[in-house]
Amino acid sequence: YENSNSTEFANLANKVKEALKVLYSGVPSLGPYHKESAVTAFSEGSIIAYYWSEFSIPKYLVEEAERAMAEERVVTLPPRARALSSFVLTSVVAFPTDPRTVQTAQDNSCSFALHARSGELTRFTTPGFPDSPYPARARCQWTLRGDADSVLSLTFHSFDVASCDDRGSDLVMVYDTLSPVEPRAVVQLCGTYPPSYNLTFLSSQNVLLVTLITNTERRHPGFEATFSQLSKLSSCGGSLRGTHGTFSSPYYPGHYPPNMNCTWDIQVPNNQNVKVLFKLFYLVEPNIPPGSCPKDYVEVNGEKYCGERPQFVVTSKSSRITVRFHSDQSYTDTGFLAEYLSYDSSDPCPGKFMCNTGRCIRNELRCDGWADCTDYSDELNCQCNATYQFMCKNKLCKPLFWLCDSVNDCGDNSDELECSCPAQTFRCGNGKCLPQNQQCDGTDNCGDGSDEAMCDLVRTVACTKHTYRCHNGLCLSKRNPECDGKKDCSDGSDEKDCDCGLRSFTRQSRVVGGTN
Repeated sequence: YENSNSTEFANLANKVKEALKVLYSGVPSLGPYHKESAVTAFSEGSIIAYYWSEFSIPKYLVEEAERAMAEERVVTLPPRARALSSFVLTSVVAFPTDPRTVQTAQDNSCSFALHARSGELTRFTTPGFPDSPYPARARCQWTLRGDADSVLSLTFHSFDVASCDDRGSDLVMVYDTLSPVEPRAVVQLCGTYPPSYNLTFLSSQNVLLVTLITNTERRHPGFEATFSQLSKLSSCGGSLRGTHGTFSSPYYPGHYPPNMNCTWDIQVPNNQNVKVLFKLFYLVEPNIPPGSCPKDYVEVNGEKYCGERPQFVVTSKSSRITVRFHSDQSYTDTGFLAEYLSYDSSDPCPGKFMCNTGRCIRNELRCDGWADCTDYSDELNCQCNATYQFMCKNKLCKPLFWLCDSVNDCGDNSDELECSCPAQTFRCGNGKCLPQNQQCDGTDNCGDGSDEAMCDLVRTVACTKHTYRCHNGLCLSKRNPECDGKKDCSDGSDEKDCDCGLRSFTRQSRVVGGTN
């Protein structure tokens, strides 16, 4: 039944289509408007059928039709002869889908069916990769299968398609099913990812569907990917005993599969309490407002955690704690890596400082001017050492060499007050004072480029160790043009590879060129 050209496939597909027609005829909001249906695949032998149905529904009936399709239904076709048995669809479910992803039987020029081989990686690419760009305005799909009782692991090793934008960019979608329906989407990808970026995704069953929709004529090489089959997890979670240990979401650091429920029951010696340190935590779902966790989450002590979080600690008031992990049927992430530790409640951080979050840090990091605790508790109530520190107005201690450096290190800007130059002069970032008429004159008079950095007009200037050099060799007057969302270099190189730098680190600086 995997071969859509076989007689067995065609016969079974015709029965499914006939059953769907019978189903729709009994639903007033669907039957009169049904145009056609097609079966695209079978899996689990012939147990699961994947299909699409096309309707032409009046606008005023769309909501009613969607409600009707969302209901799970059973359809039975009576036998056509005494010797034959009835044909039953025991569960029919449907979701609205993007019509661009629907392929007709005649449109199979960019449709591929692959089956994993035990113990081997199976490679596939976009057409022409890497020597020529993928086709413009194409509709491609790869049906990936494994043996029964297995799951699939899919990894994109090279990924370069048209950049993400609001103009209908080229899209790669991965679905945890063989039908391209949004509620079963695992990930949506566009743009360019470096080879080090984690693009490994797991299925919940033995199938995945990868689609490529190209809406532009921009020239990009596309992607190279491999997939393999793994044994399905017999269980998830478990009982953890001892004074310390580690655990993680399924298949970490790959993306955890959809439809997972795991519970870890952690117990340390009776005279100790237990804390769980989440070292890495990524459970991000698109279009989910911050602070709510309706889809994927980790639950500890009755509180749910989701999204992207820095290191955090959850503690118990006894020797036991339970951690629950849940993923729904769509969009997955890399999950979490956690460590559990036993501790004495009277001395939870022996020889160390304990943040208000419960994290333990070295004593020498206390009051050093850097927030090592995510809640700044290591920098509160400090006595500043006047030899090498000054006290901000908000009582934080900062190194003296951060005074008057044009960066708001205190958070209340008190380290940048009383740093002015005489009237009619301009203060450079390095502290030098220059006449105002030398600001924005196209010359680096300060020596650090700060007199040309805040100018409306970005000029090409002579290259120094303080200027930014574009890939074409030209240097700019702007102090920090990389990944600021504005194309300053004529070749656009200041806005390339900005995956890490799009979120500002401070108001005037960004982390660029990093990994994760």
